[in-house]
Amino acid sequence: MDTDSWCELAVNAGMRGLVFTCKHYDGFCLWPTAHTDYSVKNSNWMDGEGDLVRMVADSCRKFGLKFGIYVSPWDMHEKTYGTGVAYDDYFCNLLTELLTNYGDVFCVWLDGICGSNETRVQKYDWGRYYQTIRTLAPNAVISFMGPDVRWSGNENGVTRSEEWSSVPAYYGVYEDGTSEPAPKKAGDMMALDIGSRKAIKGQEKFIWYPCEVSLPIRKHWFFDEDDKYSVKTKDKLLGLYFNSVGNNSCLMLGLSPNKRGVIDDVDTQILTAFGKDIKLMFSGNIVDDRVEISASSEKDPAIAKNIKTTAMNAFWRPEEKDRTPVLHVRFKEDEPFDKIVLSENIANGQHIEAFEILYLNEKGKWKTLYEGTTVGYKRICNIKPIKCRELKFIFTKYRDFFELSHLQIN
Repeated sequence: MDTDSWCELAVNAGMRGLVFTCKHYDGFCLWPTAHTDYSVKNSNWMDGEGDLVRMVADSCRKFGLKFGIYVSPWDMHEKTYGTGVAYDDYFCNLLTELLTNYGDVFCVWLDGICGSNETRVQKYDWGRYYQTIRTLAPNAVISFMGPDVRWSGNENGVTRSEEWSSVPAYYGVYEDGTSEPAPKKAGDMMALDIGSRKAIKGQEKFIWYPCEVSLPIRKHWFFDEDDKYSVKTKDKLLGLYFNSVGNNSCLMLGLSPNKRGVIDDVDTQILTAFGKDIKLMFSGNIVDDRVEISASSEKDPAIAKNIKTTAMNAFWRPEEKDRTPVLHVRFKEDEPFDKIVLSENIANGQHIEAFEILYLNEKGKWKTLYEGTTVGYKRICNIKPIKCRELKFIFTKYRDFFELSHLQIN
């Protein structure tokens, strides 16, 4: 069992955190819990002294990864499941162990499946679960079945053309575990549109509920030797990256160790190559101090240049009267590139609804290079390789105002 190799691979693949499946709904606890015998402590691995959660948490910190936990409320083994408060006590005890004994936790991923143990069905006390997490890990986000991070609605890596972080309140849950009643034909996380003006018309209550895309690198979440031919290729992973991270979402990619306790060779080679490509694509930025940036409207001429920095609270905000603001970028000479990255200052919300990018061709005419919708925390514009000296970013539609915090061209 080599958890260091898992984390080293994750870092090489460009990942920033790892969420470990500590207890699946049909599995035993992978730490020596005091609350059930269905635990790794009763296996012959390491003579019952092993703690896989500890090993993963330590490896994450060794390699600079954030550490998170997945734990399923459904428990196919626990006898108190379906008895109400007794099971809630049990589940909160498990959460308490995981959130007090393994250092900082950045994410608690709660599976939403609610199965039955024979005829016993448990009504989860979500409010109590959330309160336990908030008390013990106040900086952790609660994902999937929680109030902080929204599931994309599928396990295929498919996102919407407009992926909004601000959505009607009925898509989420409150801290007490309750939810806002959804209008007829609304509230479906699988809906193709949940944030456009048409989709939110007439709504008064909204929540900040950013999107997470989750899917396994193989056909199944857990290792199966027969799945080796279903491993996603490097190009497939790049496409998923552009469609998730590059579309105002975060990407959770499911990895599973084989029976030797390491990530299989095929997966490792693909992930390593994927990480190298991401680093090569986005490690630099031709928007530097030599590049001239101007805007169609700004109270301070220096404001537009803020997008060339990575400083906190540095952004360009057009004047309110300018409803189609333009950002003009001029290079010293013709520059080749095929990626453009835009970011909004989401500390003040998500506002951009539509934009287009034009380039000045060799005949001195402006031509459309890219047409986009939402930006949010990140929009990656993946374009055909081009070489030019000037670009225009025209923001054709936005809500109230917007603040562009970063521009990167590679």
